[in-house]
Amino acid sequence: MTSAASSLLIQCVFYLVALLALAKPLGEFFARVLLGEQTFLNPVLGWMERFAYRASGVDEKREMRWTEYAIVTLVFNLAGLFAVYALQRVQHLLPLNPAGLAAVSADSSWNTAVSFATNTNWQGYGGESTMSYLTQMLALAVQNFVSAATGIAVLAALARAFSRRQVNTIGNFWSDLTRSTLYILLPLSLVLALALVSQGVVQNFKPYVKAQTVEKIAYEEDKARKSTQEQILPMGPAASQIAIKQLGTNGGGFFNVNSAHPYENPTPVANFLEMLSILMISGALCITFGRMVGDPRQGWAVLAAMTILLVGLLAVAVAAEQSGNPILERAGASADGNMEGKEVRFGIANSAIWAVATTAASNGSVNAMHDSFTPLGGLVPMWLMQLGEVVFGGVGSGLYGMVMMVLVAVFVAGLMIGRTPEYLGKKVEAFEMKMASVAILLPPLVALVGTAIAVLVDPGKAGVANPGAHGFSEILYAFSSAGNNNGSAFGGLSANTPFYNVALGFAMLISRYWLIIPVLAIAGSFAAKKTVPVGPGTLPTHTPLFIALIIGTVILVGALTFVPALALGPIIEHLQMIAAK
Repeated sequence: MTSAASSLLIQCVFYLVALLALAKPLGEFFARVLLGEQTFLNPVLGWMERFAYRASGVDEKREMRWTEYAIVTLVFNLAGLFAVYALQRVQHLLPLNPAGLAAVSADSSWNTAVSFATNTNWQGYGGESTMSYLTQMLALAVQNFVSAATGIAVLAALARAFSRRQVNTIGNFWSDLTRSTLYILLPLSLVLALALVSQGVVQNFKPYVKAQTVEKIAYEEDKARKSTQEQILPMGPAASQIAIKQLGTNGGGFFNVNSAHPYENPTPVANFLEMLSILMISGALCITFGRMVGDPRQGWAVLAAMTILLVGLLAVAVAAEQSGNPILERAGASADGNMEGKEVRFGIANSAIWAVATTAASNGSVNAMHDSFTPLGGLVPMWLMQLGEVVFGGVGSGLYGMVMMVLVAVFVAGLMIGRTPEYLGKKVEAFEMKMASVAILLPPLVALVGTAIAVLVDPGKAGVANPGAHGFSEILYAFSSAGNNNGSAFGGLSANTPFYNVALGFAMLISRYWLIIPVLAIAGSFAAKKTVPVGPGTLPTHTPLFIALIIGTVILVGALTFVPALALGPIIEHLQMIAAK
């Protein structure tokens, strides 16, 4: 094994070991929070929780039926959407706007409001040239917290339903939301933000700074070149937003080039902490799920399935990028693998790990340009999104999406042995399978129909800068990202246009909330059912065999749904690259 290959392997293994080592302690703590048990943070933050309930007039002990839980969830998130939209439209009239930025256009404001309310954080704009400090904090950062907390709340309601017998309630949304924000997201974000500041991530309210470049100093007498020899350095409260954008699997970027920007991601330590935080909570919630349903083995089984899928696709991405682009190599423009579009200070391994982690989660932040990956290297993050973002996935949303896959796996296994399928002591019947089917099939429908429309209409084709297969990949990636609430992009697509702002906005809206409704419906159905005793015919759902069945279900659904579309994009592009050797 070469030294380069050894270095790649060490970096990948170190990341995975750190990720899995944090799963159990964090997962146990999250379970205590969501079960309403006492934690070490209660004496410190308990007064804030109680104050929040009193100030809002909420009775946190009153349980809700699934229909009420769903309505409250939708209304709360809709209110947040309108607030973000309004703040963008009037930001030029408000304080904390040191760069004097104008109001954001209506279509872009709509897209961004939907994006941050749905935990997608797709951005068709450059942060430092579009959003004021106040908008970044009061609109975007707040939604980073509450959209992530919404995902955790829905997961908690689903997990709670498995442990209940013949009841009509699944918990209280306001309590789940408040506790998730106050005891999970806020403390972790504070710790990470302080760590990032220690590494040089900016956190201030200073006005933008004009800096003289080396070229300006060398050619000071040449007044005609002055404009090209000054650089505007954006400032702002970046570290606080970056912390929650990673931990809450929100993504997005305070600055236009996201986590490739030295003010967002200045050192290898900052890079590692940000990468780790992308999947940290989602992985730990698997352990939380096992604890909440009363069988920790179930959480470990789901985590094992997610990890195996992640490792396999990470290996493909790293290998594809390390093998390089033969066309560039022939032109003498590639030295050691495909470094196009990557930060030299991070290299191939950290760029590939980030790309896989950010699309395994519904995060979407980037430290390299996915559009510049090799065809197969770019296919991996695209397909991870298309799998439904169930490989770790978004905070809460990834796990309840994986549970939908588990229900399908259980149903298929039940058909094979001629027995009514069961999961965690609950019979999986026609209603649950209908709801699970809606949750699984809706994101692919949104992604594929949106792509088809975009390649047929002139406004859709106008945004494509690259002809042929790669241009199709850019459109497919955009709708796969929006349709699975990811937020990353193949940057070659000019998406900040009325067509894409509106179309992708509806894709994000549908994919987030039309999934939450069937998940909560399943929770309500399971909570009302009796618990079926384990018998000789019960399928164990924590064994290696069942883990393999989960993996097979995820891959089969993804392959059958998206391989034809992928064949028109990255696969044919890969064949063209090979033919051009």
